[in-house]
Amino acid sequence: MKKTVSVLMAAALCAAMIGGCSGGSQTGATTAAGTEAASSAAGETTKAEAKAENKKVDKLNVYFVPSREPQEIVTATEPLKDMLKSELGKEGYDIGEVVITVGTSYEAVGEALSAGTADIGLIPGGTYVLYDDGAEVILTATRDALSKNSDSAKDWNDGKATEGTTDQATSYRALIIAGPSEKGKALADKVNKGEALTFEDLDGANWSVMSSSSPAGYIYPSLWLQDNFQKNILNLSHAVQSDSYGSAFARLASGQVDVLCTYADARRDYEEKWKSEYGRAGSIWEETGVIGVTPPIFNDTVSVSKTSKIMDDAFLQAVQNAFINIGNTEEGKKVIAIYSHNGYKPAQSTDYDNERAAQKMIKELNAK
Repeated sequence: MKKTVSVLMAAALCAAMIGGCSGGSQTGATTAAGTEAASSAAGETTKAEAKAENKKVDKLNVYFVPSREPQEIVTATEPLKDMLKSELGKEGYDIGEVVITVGTSYEAVGEALSAGTADIGLIPGGTYVLYDDGAEVILTATRDALSKNSDSAKDWNDGKATEGTTDQATSYRALIIAGPSEKGKALADKVNKGEALTFEDLDGANWSVMSSSSPAGYIYPSLWLQDNFQKNILNLSHAVQSDSYGSAFARLASGQVDVLCTYADARRDYEEKWKSEYGRAGSIWEETGVIGVTPPIFNDTVSVSKTSKIMDDAFLQAVQNAFINIGNTEEGKKVIAIYSHNGYKPAQSTDYDNERAAQKMIKELNAK
């Protein structure tokens, strides 16, 4: 491509130089017009060649999981069609049609990727590892990183608020948080002194957990118990399921439960309610303490089908670049915000090994 443009430009320049040497001002004027025409022709030829060199893709099927109302997703992602056409055009592909589909379930999207009826799927890590025989992860969604991200529970307990940063993170943590009850304080105090908790310590507390499909409220805390004590949430003597994180924090504040499982920035979300609605005098950062930190939970994926008829290595790379570029624009961020995505970074299968371990554990628990 560059060589063709260079040759055409050189030819146009030579024509101008030859005309300039041949005579007076009238000849010079004629030559300038000829040069302009030659340059225009060169530009049109280059565009035509570029268009001809682009590979044609008649249809690109993009599937979304139904994490929100399907029609809401369809409406919000409508601009993504033209964005993908534009960005993939820059990557050397002319896309005839982009079809966006919201699956009837998370599993339905995984199955569509495996079957090749979906070329691209925006799916959670849990869905990806269940269908990684037919799907390949290429990107992980990013979100605002937090000021704290330590494996050590004690490092979270400096009394200062956890804050968002301008850095982008591809994963988040789940935390096991002790509240202001007598038992909660005793657990946090032991952690802050650098003493190791025992399962008996934990089993003596009242726990709030979320549904068994919640990564931060159940699955990863259960994995943490397995890694550290060879136990899981089902082994706890006093665990109740909360219908929301809000009700879980209300129970923690009132002393109904001593410990809850939640996502790492949940205290930021409930900081005001801790006093205004839950009736506490002190701040949530002073009256709660982290007693456990789970392994990183990687964010949602952009995955592609291994059986798609159009998805070869070159097109995979083009799709990867296209989504990264879309996520770097303000217009693109507005579209992907429907999934709380801020942008995208390259991913690899091993990023989701913790998710595989969690899924394996859940299967084993369900088999008992």
